[in-house]
Amino acid sequence: MKNVEYIIVGDGYAGLFLAHQLIKNNKSFVIFSEGRKSASQVSAGIINPVVLKKFTTFWKAQEQINFLKESLKEIESYTGENYLIEAPIHRIFHDENEQNLWLKKSGNEELSAFLDKKFERLERVKNDFQTGKVNQSARLNVSGFFRGLFSYFEKKDHLAAEKFDYTQLNPSESTYKDFTFKHIIFCEGMGVKENPYFSEIMVNPNKGHHIKVKLSQPIPENITIKKKHFLFPTGNGLYFYGGTYDREQLHQHIDESAVEQLVKGLSEFYPYDFEVEEVHFGFRPTVKDRRPIIGRHQTLDNLYVFNGLGARGILNGCYFARDLFRLIEEGIPLHEEVSMNRF
Repeated sequence: MKNVEYIIVGDGYAGLFLAHQLIKNNKSFVIFSEGRKSASQVSAGIINPVVLKKFTTFWKAQEQINFLKESLKEIESYTGENYLIEAPIHRIFHDENEQNLWLKKSGNEELSAFLDKKFERLERVKNDFQTGKVNQSARLNVSGFFRGLFSYFEKKDHLAAEKFDYTQLNPSESTYKDFTFKHIIFCEGMGVKENPYFSEIMVNPNKGHHIKVKLSQPIPENITIKKKHFLFPTGNGLYFYGGTYDREQLHQHIDESAVEQLVKGLSEFYPYDFEVEEVHFGFRPTVKDRRPIIGRHQTLDNLYVFNGLGARGILNGCYFARDLFRLIEEGIPLHEEVSMNRF
């Protein structure tokens, strides 16, 4: 038997940021990854402290931004790569009313650090009312982040490249196949609905599409443009544009109406020709109150769940991985707002 302190089931942001906490604290672990691209792996990687429809912020935004940047530096220390892309969001204003609202909100104490008071005009895109820059916003190099961490896991013998088989888990004996463990954490996104131990948690799928396009005229490379959706370069001459939100069309294939929505949205502010080269989609695990679901099984003390990261998977995954680790190792209670017991 192989003895580890932790088993992580799931390979999205929740699983990888939890693995970082284990690496940082010298804990032995194995992470199960069945090799399918999760919603995290096809995400935009946007790091954004502002809700850009209403120009508001959210719970613990500044703390989450600070902790993420600190954590990414720690991850760089053992992968050798920096995954933070300093490309601030520029929100295109629809009209003068949005400009005025932005300026008004920028005077609020909780938003002054994020909403830049100086407006900017961008080249090659329609922005008649200019743009507002979101200070402290950035992007994660998503493909590099997953590639780098999986490479590290494999090198350190932390990776089990297979689908987790619930029938092989014996919680009372703390065994799974040829592993013995102290704790097992399920970080499965919407895959949790197949999990016999946590299938009833209150997460709902939100399907998101994005397209990768080839633009006939380049746009500024060092920013992220936001109107209805996000536009930014991904390398190889392609640009990411997305993503959509759909709670109704939950089938496992591309929804052409979502692609049409994206093409129309991009055409509204990019006045040149472009070609759609790729279409991707994933299912975000969302929660009604927009907070993660974290906690220990009601009767099996060695089983935990870490889910419901929603559209803020990077910030939520990074910040609350530490809280879950502290719950397990130090008995520090979770914030009531993220505890699975709140339902």
